[in-house]
Amino acid sequence: MGSTKHEKADIVLDTILHRRSIRRFDSRQIDETDLHKILQAGVYAPSAGGRQSAVFAVCQDREVNVRLGKIKRAISNPHMATAGNYISKDQPSIADDPKITDAFYSAPTVIYLFAPKDFLFSAEDCAAAAENMMLAADSIGVGSCYIGQGWTAFADPYGQEILKKWEIRTDYYGVAQLLLGYPREGDRHPEAKPRKAGRVIRV
Repeated sequence: MGSTKHEKADIVLDTILHRRSIRRFDSRQIDETDLHKILQAGVYAPSAGGRQSAVFAVCQDREVNVRLGKIKRAISNPHMATAGNYISKDQPSIADDPKITDAFYSAPTVIYLFAPKDFLFSAEDCAAAAENMMLAADSIGVGSCYIGQGWTAFADPYGQEILKKWEIRTDYYGVAQLLLGYPREGDRHPEAKPRKAGRVIRV
């Protein structure tokens, strides 16, 4: 007998509640079957007007990813965390630890999300696709991390060369990156921060 709609909803909700940003990855590459499932979730994400205009460049070349990640780290120059204001103590970000020089945290797979420069909802389309992929990844044991302001990774001559090599259209821009990899063995799964009260207003 098949699962009831409530049982299916519980499975989805469990995945949503379990998902965390992962920034420390095992060095092994993710399985092709896992990657296919994650990408399928991305291409089936909602998009404004059903345009499906976002594209996903999947890079598993460590040298390329690290170099682009270092470019992004150098240009981003984030406000550094303080004892009471930080991104994550379990999985430190580039804002938490100045010694981290790769904004992509040596992730084995980086999905670069691109969308049209002149479309009002490009960023939203990419964010929806990334969320779908993050949930799909968590459901099969793959860690993920969403990286915003994707264009900064390409803001030097090397980045521009990569865009040409990947044949990214000139009327598209880098919206975000999605990091994928298996969580590092032995790491504790990050805990959720307490939910803030008063965020739901019943009217």
